[in-house]
Amino acid sequence: MDAKRSAQVVAVAALAEPTRRGLYDHVIRQPRPVSRDEAAAALGVPRATAAFHLDRLVDEGLLAVGFERRTGRTGPGAGRPSKVYRRAACSVVVSLPERHYDLAGDLLAAAIAEADGSGDPPRVVLDRCARARGRELGEQAGPVDPDPDRGGQDAVLRVLETHGFEPRLDGDSVTLANCPFHALARRHTTLVCGMNLRLLEGILEGLRSTRLVARLDPAEDRSCVRLDRAPRT
Repeated sequence: MDAKRSAQVVAVAALAEPTRRGLYDHVIRQPRPVSRDEAAAALGVPRATAAFHLDRLVDEGLLAVGFERRTGRTGPGAGRPSKVYRRAACSVVVSLPERHYDLAGDLLAAAIAEADGSGDPPRVVLDRCARARGRELGEQAGPVDPDPDRGGQDAVLRVLETHGFEPRLDGDSVTLANCPFHALARRHTTLVCGMNLRLLEGILEGLRSTRLVARLDPAEDRSCVRLDRAPRT
């Protein structure tokens, strides 16, 4: 599990504590930032307890902190600003197994926008966008294994793991134990599986040194695409 996903899991786990969850829910429902005194009064807990849990939510990236004077006075004698809390700008999403519907949504939106301007069929544009995005992901994956017999296998596994495919070595092939677009693929199988295939083809192209090829091979309990070793020419 990468560092970003680990941090998201820890952030969600922080909300398992009832008082902390109650404070978080109270803060995000308010139209303006909430002070420690206001939060404590709303939940009927001691101020020190509210302060502890609010700061823990800040540490986990769920709330953001600022300072405001709530007396309405300014200048000397106005008192120290109060520490106030509001929802953090970032979003936290955790799914098990891992899903990446944001990537699918981005590709679909980009394809519709491009098709609207170009007049090309949306599905053709989606395939093109998915392949281009996959190529970017492959190029960003870092150095590949210099051993030509391994064909960049380590780099392939690394980028696929990062994007939720749960790759499993199966002889000379790679089985993808998880589909990051599972719910969409069940409802719109032909469209989404085609997009997935082009995305994976692009990843392999971006890595350049790999001898793997992506093929459609649908199954109930894994991704519809598997990676096989290309025949030598």
